[in-house]
Amino acid sequence: MAHTTLDAIATGNPPLRRSQKETADFMANIESLPDALQSRLPALYRGSSIEARYTCVDDYGRDDPGDFTFFPETWTLEPAPSTEDRNEHYRESVVPLAEDVAGRALEDAGAAPDDITHVIAVSCTGFFAPGLDVELVKRLGLPPTTQRTFIGFMGCYAAFNALRVAHGFCQSNPDARVLVVCAELCTLHFQIDDSLESVVVNSLFSDGAAAAVLSSRSGADAQGRLAYVDGRCHLDDDSMEDMTWAIGDTGFKMGLSSRVPDVVGDNLPAYVDDLLGAHDLGREDPDFWAIHPGGRRIVEGARDALHLGDRDVADSLAVLRRYGNMSSPTILFVLKRILDRAAEGDGAPPEHGVAMAFGPGLTIEGALFGRV
Repeated sequence: MAHTTLDAIATGNPPLRRSQKETADFMANIESLPDALQSRLPALYRGSSIEARYTCVDDYGRDDPGDFTFFPETWTLEPAPSTEDRNEHYRESVVPLAEDVAGRALEDAGAAPDDITHVIAVSCTGFFAPGLDVELVKRLGLPPTTQRTFIGFMGCYAAFNALRVAHGFCQSNPDARVLVVCAELCTLHFQIDDSLESVVVNSLFSDGAAAAVLSSRSGADAQGRLAYVDGRCHLDDDSMEDMTWAIGDTGFKMGLSSRVPDVVGDNLPAYVDDLLGAHDLGREDPDFWAIHPGGRRIVEGARDALHLGDRDVADSLAVLRRYGNMSSPTILFVLKRILDRAAEGDGAPPEHGVAMAFGPGLTIEGALFGRV
């Protein structure tokens, strides 16, 4: 029997880090933001449970608009950068970031470039061709025969689609070694308009990347390793408009309803019970719960819906606090934190664990992991 083992995870961010207070102060300077929304900025940013975030837009670290290079040199930030401008910035910034995390994941997994048979690139914050998958093959010196897959525009849960595809490759090819890279530059698409929805989105999202290496292993080679066991998807019947992601003239625009935490909470218990029950497990069996920190209310809502304790969601909230919501790579940040802590203990990975994320649809995607 072949197992799909999770051999390594590496994470990274753009160099510019801004505290949540610094970001709120920047936003408070924007003259085109209506006074009614300006007055809500301090409370929204304080209530986010985020301490700091990362961005590829250097202007967010500048106090003088005369130094801006992405936005116009005025505190109105108008005219807003076009989608073309934002996408060009995406291409310049995402490739080195993705290359960095991918290279470190290969090193941590003890994998040579020639070992990689498949690359899966994931992103929803920009597009170009030849794409990120091709850039990774070229820059990392992977074989030209490397099979490539790109997963785009799926949002926060896309890493699970990548893991499921990687699992399929590993189950069908005993020599498969798959590199998964999720890279998102969400802050390129912050919208300055007169909607509370945009203000909330601007207070949550961040930039980051993560890479994972998964391998097809059998017998003694898989023993003691953490493996991807199963994945599951659930699409809610009545929440198509509660979370959206669309291409506009001035970047990509997100729709985010206040109903999202409630919808997730309503659907999550049956989803988790189905995932665990298929393997004769119950909610008391997982040693870890990796919940995508889409926001504080989402994590706390998932905790309450599943009757978990504060310790069960501590890693998710810690990632939210330190990085914000980076969309697709965020769940890999949470998994890495959990696995690093296990390695510092007795060195053995957890026996069972569940990971999950939520995105447009409204969709729940997740996976069950287990020690071989």
